[in-house]
Amino acid sequence: MDPITMKLVADDLIRSALREDITYEDVSTVSVCPEPAPATVELIAKAAGVIAGLDVFERTFQLLDPATRVERLVKDGDEVAPGQVLAHVAGDARVLLSGERVALNYLQRMSGIATLTRRMARALAGTRTQLVDTRKTCPNMRVFEKEAVRVGGGSNHRYNLSTAVMLKDNHIDAAGGITAAVRAARAHASFTATVEVECESLDQVREAVAAGADIVMLDNMDHAAMAAAVELVDGRAKTEASGNVDEGNVRALADLGVDFISSGALTHSAGILDLSLKHLRLTDSADR
Repeated sequence: MDPITMKLVADDLIRSALREDITYEDVSTVSVCPEPAPATVELIAKAAGVIAGLDVFERTFQLLDPATRVERLVKDGDEVAPGQVLAHVAGDARVLLSGERVALNYLQRMSGIATLTRRMARALAGTRTQLVDTRKTCPNMRVFEKEAVRVGGGSNHRYNLSTAVMLKDNHIDAAGGITAAVRAARAHASFTATVEVECESLDQVREAVAAGADIVMLDNMDHAAMAAAVELVDGRAKTEASGNVDEGNVRALADLGVDFISSGALTHSAGILDLSLKHLRLTDSADR
């Protein structure tokens, strides 16, 4: 994650997570370690996968104590194996103990998303189709989850409601039809905004293309209908396949020739990558 995003966006979210976990003190840690104590601990993979979120992992400890140091043995995007030591963390034992769970929660979640994304992105190898995420993210986790998709080899769809126009069924109903909705979007939104229209039938695809949509989303159509839609669009707009996309069907959708495949599963259904902080050892100051 770039430093500006980290400071302007992620820092506040990480602090909030730390405040959730430590109301006024870490009573367990203060009980056994009431005074500063230099220590080290190892970050270890317990399962195979793609690592993502090391910057966030490190930042969690540094917000508790800027003197904390993380020696990384891997980088974001690397594939790791069970038992592999990924990093050494050095600092005040109280910081290592108190920050452990929050730091691991971010790293495990982001790495799980990157791992699933890598598998699905590999299924598209040799096609021109781009795998993208959605806004189906955990509240206050979007900046981390979309970063994890990127690390895993996917791309980011719109970040939020302010970054592009996407006219879904309810927007279309509110406007009185696709043509009216696109016209209203063009009149209101910046000329830099992309206008995407969600379509559930070939008739809607025809209307969206005629109205000048930049992207036509083929939402929950069956395989034959999507194939017909791509032929119908014929390059006059970009096409995006969406709806119940998973590892089992992503390649078949790409073979239709769509430009994008969006998958909410990348973020809402990814498991974690099992990681652990182990072997905490108190050290002399000279060992640090």
